[in-house]
Amino acid sequence: MDHELTFVEHLSELRKRIIISLVCLGTASMLTLPFAGHVLKILKLPAEGSIVKLAYFSPQEAFLIYLRIGFLCGVILAFPVILYQFWSFVSPAIEERFKRYTSHFVLFCFTAFICGSAFAYFVLLPKAIKFLLSFGLDDLEPVISASKYISFVTSIILACGIVFQMPVLSFILTKAGLVNARMMRSKFKFAIVIIFIVAAVITPTVDAFNMLLLAAPMLLLYEVSIWISAAANPERRACSSTG
Repeated sequence: MDHELTFVEHLSELRKRIIISLVCLGTASMLTLPFAGHVLKILKLPAEGSIVKLAYFSPQEAFLIYLRIGFLCGVILAFPVILYQFWSFVSPAIEERFKRYTSHFVLFCFTAFICGSAFAYFVLLPKAIKFLLSFGLDDLEPVISASKYISFVTSIILACGIVFQMPVLSFILTKAGLVNARMMRSKFKFAIVIIFIVAAVITPTVDAFNMLLLAAPMLLLYEVSIWISAAANPERRACSSTG
């Protein structure tokens, strides 16, 4: 029978999980670095037709761009391992019968991350870039810094991938006894406000259309999170349909 860990033991366990995750992330980033040039061409596709060529303005800038691209690829490749380490750390707070679902947790989270990243790449970025570059065309000639463009694109992709973890977070917090479906449903109005604020921060444009592009799936994810919370707490499942 597992004994209850002390505070120091929890910190030690957390440190071990973080180190493993960072080592895996660093290794994955280094392994994908040789392919950064090919990935760069892929990351430029959302701007196709809007940006002719990217430029860099310092000797080290091109190298730093490749490092950032390698980091993005490393995060994607190492994400399952990071998820496993996270699950291993929080699993003691979850009921015993759910601990055997590690593979399901990793698969679901990774799928959600890929879906969020794909949404950013195929839907959000092309429209955002087109909108942003539509200003000043009569008076200004766009010369886009490659480092700023890659930073912009990778930040949006990673942010959307993380946002799409909302249902998973709902499950974990529910099993930890911190939230439930009734609470989430009663706070729906506040959630709408927070979601639109987050969408406004993540979305790189100031127009309502692009903000709605991100806010709409986030609202859907919140609704899914409520039902997942209800399923994780069967005795309160009926609360998910009440106001």
